[in-house]
Amino acid sequence: MDTQYRPPRPSEITPYSLFQQRRRWLRGLPVAALGLTLNPGAWAGPGSQPDDSCRALKLPDPGDQITPKRHATSYNNYYEFSTDKEAVRILAQALTLSPWTLTISGAVETPVTLDIDAINKLCVEERIYRFRCVEGWSMVVPWSGVMLSRIIKLAKPLSSARFVRFSSIVNPREMIGQRRPVLDWPYREALRLDEAMHPLTLLATGMYGQALPPQNGAPLRLVVPWKYGFKSIKALQHIELVAEKPTTTWQQAAPAEYGFYGNVNPDVAHPRWSQRREVPLGETHKKPTLMFNGYAEQVAGLYTHLDLNQHF
Repeated sequence: MDTQYRPPRPSEITPYSLFQQRRRWLRGLPVAALGLTLNPGAWAGPGSQPDDSCRALKLPDPGDQITPKRHATSYNNYYEFSTDKEAVRILAQALTLSPWTLTISGAVETPVTLDIDAINKLCVEERIYRFRCVEGWSMVVPWSGVMLSRIIKLAKPLSSARFVRFSSIVNPREMIGQRRPVLDWPYREALRLDEAMHPLTLLATGMYGQALPPQNGAPLRLVVPWKYGFKSIKALQHIELVAEKPTTTWQQAAPAEYGFYGNVNPDVAHPRWSQRREVPLGETHKKPTLMFNGYAEQVAGLYTHLDLNQHF
């Protein structure tokens, strides 16, 4: 299989304090030109103390310009509000973000319930990730959040746990798109446990050095950078560890178009969109799509014995 992979340059993670000093990142300078000298785990959210367990993590340099914030926050797939990407920004402001809790249950020794403050007291890190939509557009976003593995470990998974099921909030009073059966609510996604525990998998609470805006999934969303964007569930409220592979929302809605994995793969076309090329938000030219969205070196080993043409 031709991965079209471009070996990334190693980088680490930016402390929040340094992010504020590097506002030029957000002015469209190439990430590669910024001399990324990054240090993970140096902050743990406003008003909290860093987690001593934070460790350095080598990340690939996205190699592209960071998408201007105005584009990343105004063009959003979020059917809970609307199928109109540009309307989502306005409609999502109605969502009540506090109080908010996340539950971790299922095949675990100790079920856990966390609020956003508790999550922000864990090791919050900044990650600059590529983000690729199955529709053929892409962006590069500076997220902040906690490795999902840290959250799952708090609940102590049982040996029977093989998959992780995610569910978002159901709130048709404020999420007016849920008043129509566009999809079966709540929105549901899932990962294999090893995918969920991979250090690239992030539970995001912020972007561009600020709290997540409602239209981008506030106050809590998943970010899995080597998968298409529909795998990165927004407004996350429930995590459940299970033994059997769950059916996700898009698998249920269109099983011929959406598989369980959702890995970015330029060699497997969606019935409605070729996946070989993509258009970065705010630009007009197309560029080649990379296998696993450019994270092949980090994640290809998860799928060594899997036919990715069949398991898409």
